[in-house]
Formats: sequence, C-alpha cells, structure tokens
Amino acid sequence: MVSHLGKRAARVRYPTTRLPDYPTIHYQLPTTEGERMAAEDSRAPAYSRVLLKLSGEALMGEQAYGIDPTVLDPIARQVRRVCALGVEVAIVVGGGNIWRGMSAAASGMDRASADYAGMLATVLNALALQDALERIGVQTRVQTAIEMHQVAEPYIRRRAIRHMEKGRVVILAAGTGNPYFTTDTAAALRAVEIGAQVLLMAKNGVDGVYSADPRTDPDAERFVHITHLEALQRNLRVMDASALSLCMDNNTPIIVFDIQEPGNIVRAALGEPIGTMVSAAAPEGAAALAGV
Repeated sequence: MVSHLGKRAARVRYPTTRLPDYPTIHYQLPTTEGERMAAEDSRAPAYSRVLLKLSGEALMGEQAYGIDPTVLDPIARQVRRVCALGVEVAIVVGGGNIWRGMSAAASGMDRASADYAGMLATVLNALALQDALERIGVQTRVQTAIEMHQVAEPYIRRRAIRHMEKGRVVILAAGTGNPYFTTDTAAALRAVEIGAQVLLMAKNGVDGVYSADPRTDPDAERFVHITHLEALQRNLRVMDASALSLCMDNNTPIIVFDIQEPGNIVRAALGEPIGTMVSAAAPEGAAALAGV
C-alpha cells in the first residue's frame, strides 16, 4: 500500500534506463544547379557587368528558320551560371533567324519598313529567351526601344541598370528603335550606356576574328588580339563599322567567340583567353595571331 503523509502522497520512483548514443545525422538542403556550378568554380569573374550580344542565327540551331529550344535552353543555363558568379548581365539579341531587313530591302521593300520589321523579330527572340531564363529560375526583364507595354517595359537606361543591380537579367530588344542601324550598333550603344565593362559578341560558328575569310582562304589566321583601329583599317568583320567606332571612341573591349562551343559564355565572363579580344591596346606580351 502507498502510505500517506498528511495530505501529500508519497512519491513513487521508477527505474530509469539510459538511451544509447546514436550518431548525429546532418541533413543538407539541396541547392540549385547554378549554385552547385558556382561552388565547383570558385574563380572570381573578370568583369562585374557585361553585355552579351546574341545573333538571331545562333538561336536557329540546325533549323532553317525560327527558334530551336534545344539551342535556347543551354544558352539560358550558361547565362544563369554567369549570374551565379555575381556578374550583372544585359543581353541584346538579333532577329536574323526570323527576318533580315537588308535582304528584304534588297528585294524592293522600303528599307525603313524592313528595318522596323526586323526590330519586331528581335522582340520575338527576346520573349522566347526570357521564358527560357525564367523557367530555370532567373529573374528577367525585357525592355524594348519601341514601346509595347503589353509585353515589355520601354527601354529606360536607369531602370535597366537598377534591374541588373538587383540581380535580374535585362534583355534589350528592338535594336536602337531607329532604322538603318544594326543590332550590332544597338549592342555597342547599350554597352556604353549601361557601363558594361566588356561586350561579349557571341557568333554563330565563328570562333574569333580572322585575317581573311577562313571558309575561302586556307591561310587565314585567327587573331588572339587586335585593336579597334586595326580592325577598322583592315576592314575585318568584327561588327559593322558604326558599332566598332562607337566601342573604340568609348574604350569598350569586345570579345568575339563561338556560341556553339559549350561553356564559352562562362569562360568569357571569367576572363579565360577564348576567341579574339578587340580593345584599345594589346595586353603586354600578347601575340597578335594565334600560334604566333
């Protein structure tokens, strides 16, 4: 029987058992693919803000027309990796996979009307690229030089810079908004306006600037580096003369590389020696031609 002391019941002591020491299990939350890539590549990027120029033809892949999703998705993933490195990214995209104003003008169409149609083609590409980026978690804004409020923001320089400062990718479409200017000129202009440290010219199947057309001249050699002035004087096809002159006047370096080579956008952002560097002066000790 349990005895009582006054009104307080006696305490009953039960035997206790000691639980064995189990090992501590640490759980790690999964990271995104971009974070994993950034962790694998601990190198610091060479630039803090870049402008990437994508040709419309680069989005066609093996198709004769339009946009190939199998090409668009790898480009978007490379851009995401560049953003994960802490680089602010703006993109100017061409429209040659849908419409070429010069060809239409040569067929008799009014040149200004043909160029405006080409600007609309760049908006189609910009919206497709925005969708590809946002499907993999990259916040993106499209700004157009021709106002179309239902699908994109108007291009406002300070707003574009603010978007990039917040980590968003800004796609700049519709060229300069004026006929007779190419998307190369738009890329050079926007690079200067937003203060990009380098203009990344992603070419379709061309891995740099050559002394001649490598498809017709077997002796053509690729330049590792060339100055803006040399490229203009030798009439090398880096970009159109107006765009190249604008970069020269504002001391904006250009890296020309092949977009079809996987990982080249990331390599360019990291400062790896790929393609051809076009700048005001050659780096000390640099050879002009590849293999020299």
